[in-house]
Amino acid sequence: MLRWFIVIFLAVIVFSAALPWLEKLGIGRLPGDFRFRIFGRTVFLPFASTVLLSLLVFLLVRLF
Repeated sequence: MLRWFIVIFLAVIVFSAALPWLEKLGIGRLPGDFRFRIFGRTVFLPFASTVLLSLLVFLLVRLF
């Protein structure tokens, strides 16, 4: 359980760092990706995009 929590946490960090590049591809604006402002800061929770990218990585690993 702890291992999955760490993996998901790291995936969100990597996704957040790559977000400007991925937004050009349309990823990050899917239904299920939440973006809201709190106290002048934008908070982004990429739930749907994280699931999509995880599925793509899983399929790539499975094929090769």
